[in-house]
Amino acid sequence: MTIELTIPEKMPRSGNNWLMKFGRFLLRLQGWKITGTLPNESKVLVIFAPHTSNWDFTILASVWLGLDLKISYMMKKEAFFWPFSGFFKKIGGVPIDRTQSTDVVGQMVNWYREHDECWLGITPEGTRSKVDYWKSGFMRIAHEAGVPIMLVGIDATKNEIIVDKVVHTSGDHETQVEELRQYMNDKFIGINPKYQ
Repeated sequence: MTIELTIPEKMPRSGNNWLMKFGRFLLRLQGWKITGTLPNESKVLVIFAPHTSNWDFTILASVWLGLDLKISYMMKKEAFFWPFSGFFKKIGGVPIDRTQSTDVVGQMVNWYREHDECWLGITPEGTRSKVDYWKSGFMRIAHEAGVPIMLVGIDATKNEIIVDKVVHTSGDHETQVEELRQYMNDKFIGINPKYQ
C-alpha cells in the first residue's frame, strides 16, 4: 500500500483526481510510501526534513499529489513572470517580495490571515548542504500566524515519508527550533545522510 493514512476533512484539497492518481503512480514507481496521521486542520505550516537531495522535491511532490493535498510554498516574486506566473500559482507558489520593507515573516503571516484554508510547506534547512542550525523564520511565521507545525520526516532507509506529529510554538523560537532540528535528524535518515 502506498498511502497508509486517512485524509482529514479540513485538509485543503486540490480536487484534481487525475493528478492524485498520477502522484500515487509516481510513489509506487519510486517505491515510496506515506504513513502517519494528518491533522484535521485547515491551516498548518509543514516542515519536511531532513532535506539532503535534489530527489526530495520529486518525492514530496508525488506525496502531495497522491494525497490530493493543496499545499503552498514560498518563491521569490521575480520568478512570477509571463508565461510562468499562472503555472507557479496553480501549483502552490506564493510570491515573496524580498525588497519590501515588510519582512518575509510578515508577508507570510498576512498570507495566512488572507486565506481560510492553507498549508505551507518548508524545508527548514533552506539548502541541501549540511547545516549546523536551522533559521527560525518558519517558527516565527507559525507563532505569529497562530498555526500548528506538522513534522514530516523523510526516511530513506525505509523509503517512507512519515507524517510524524504536530507541535505548537512555545514562544522561545531559538530553543524550539534547535530541539526540532535534533529530533528530526535523530529520528529520520535522508537520501544523502552525510548532509544531515
